[in-house]
Amino acid sequence: MAGLFDKQAAIYLDARPTFPKEWFSMLSALTLHHSLAWDAGTGNGQAAICVAEHYDQVIATDISEEQIKHAIPNPRVRYFHTPSSMSDDEIVSLVGAEHSVDLVTVSVAVHYFDLERFYSQVKRLLRKPGGIIAVWTYNTISVNSEFDPVMRRFYESTLPFQNPKAKFAFECYKTLPFPFESVGVGCEGQPTTLDMPKEMSFEGMLGLLRSWSAVNTAKDQGVDLLSENVVKEFEDAWGGSNTVRTAIFKTYMIAGKVKQ
Repeated sequence: MAGLFDKQAAIYLDARPTFPKEWFSMLSALTLHHSLAWDAGTGNGQAAICVAEHYDQVIATDISEEQIKHAIPNPRVRYFHTPSSMSDDEIVSLVGAEHSVDLVTVSVAVHYFDLERFYSQVKRLLRKPGGIIAVWTYNTISVNSEFDPVMRRFYESTLPFQNPKAKFAFECYKTLPFPFESVGVGCEGQPTTLDMPKEMSFEGMLGLLRSWSAVNTAKDQGVDLLSENVVKEFEDAWGGSNTVRTAIFKTYMIAGKVKQ
């Protein structure tokens, strides 16, 4: 996992959508306190800086040192590289202390985690009562009736190169184990669906596709999923390389608290 997103870390920030501020206001309203949050699998910190608008301090961690190098600076966010060799006790100590965390967030990453181990850490760290964990993912984009079938075919072409752990994301977190009590934002087996719009240029859309781990895995194996012909097909469906469109990222979120 550590190297899965290393190669595309530099383009990840520009390619990925910006999360709506309303999501973080909603999650903030669910916690009793607003002192400390943990953004696990932070990547470049896109979620962490949004969480920081509502919490005094955010600890943002990632197994990828390269992603941390490209993280967005914020005075309330402290970034840490957390290699897989770190023990559970070391993670808990780094983030804060047992029962000290108000909100744990994982954006488009929890499906790659060792879930049993991570959930155990979360249960140790969350305040009881009042602490919340929220996880979410998206897997593709929708633009219009011309573009969407091309994207669907491309998405299917990436499946042989996807990390097996991404299966939970393919299934929109409907099969993701989530052993926490519902707080009204989805529950295990029934995530809440949210729309995340993003204005995108054609080059921005290609940047998104180039940031996919499966595209880079295929390239390492000598397969160019974004060949000249595929790019041309996308360009025609997009309506030209100079066109800006609104892409909708269908997002699936589950939030919960430690079961009593």
